[in-house]
Amino acid sequence: MSVRHRNNVSVYGSGSTTVVFAHGFGCDQAVWRFISPAFEERYRILAFDLVGSGGSDLAAYDRARYGNLQGYANDLLDILDEFADGPVIHIGHSVSAMIGMLAGIKAPERFLAQVMLAPSPCYINEEGYVGGFTRGDIDELLETMDANYLGWSSNVAPIIMGAPNAPQLAAELTHNFCRNDPDIARHFARVTFLSDHRADLPRVNVPTLIVQCSDDLIAPREVGDYLHRHIPGSRLHVLPNIGHCPHMSAPEESARAALAFLDALALEAGA
Repeated sequence: MSVRHRNNVSVYGSGSTTVVFAHGFGCDQAVWRFISPAFEERYRILAFDLVGSGGSDLAAYDRARYGNLQGYANDLLDILDEFADGPVIHIGHSVSAMIGMLAGIKAPERFLAQVMLAPSPCYINEEGYVGGFTRGDIDELLETMDANYLGWSSNVAPIIMGAPNAPQLAAELTHNFCRNDPDIARHFARVTFLSDHRADLPRVNVPTLIVQCSDDLIAPREVGDYLHRHIPGSRLHVLPNIGHCPHMSAPEESARAALAFLDALALEAGA
């Protein structure tokens, strides 16, 4: 099986440096259409679908391989080996921010920078850490998904999207969630919401921008502050945005934050 077919890889744009767009839970690479035009004239764009999502090869979904986020990180490195000549800029939304981080820890030479949109290293509250949910909340969420995935998707997707002034975005996210294979989606949700990568944060050794929304049910503001404190040399940009999908609900602001970060890095490199 080719990597292109497995992950439905797309390449477009122009430029000597590659930007990789990696979508979050329940979505596919189409969500980047809101933000990618701001990058296409300056960067070569590499987009793909996580295995089990979008146009990926569902037959490639292996519960053992994808029983933790490292399996997806290994897929990302496979994609870079085949489609990127030099180190890349990784822009990952939500869980894919952590997937990109893990890939960068394993192969730091493949990455110039990480841009994390609405990331979270751990979703469960613990003493001294606010993740946004209790363990009981997560167990209840997963049980509801197991019992009625389509109903869960219809109810939860609009809350995740936020964007009260753009109901069409909530409808799109609901559609994305509902068209996923329920068995795969439930497994991926369990892997995502029970993951804890706080101990990995100090191992990040490339420039990192954290873009956090001011009002995000999935990744509260405290999560961004925690990431900023624990990722060495990271930068934090808080967007005034309601919801967990700033690349869709606030694409211009998200693009400006990322491009300003990348421009600053280029200036520093040339100094």
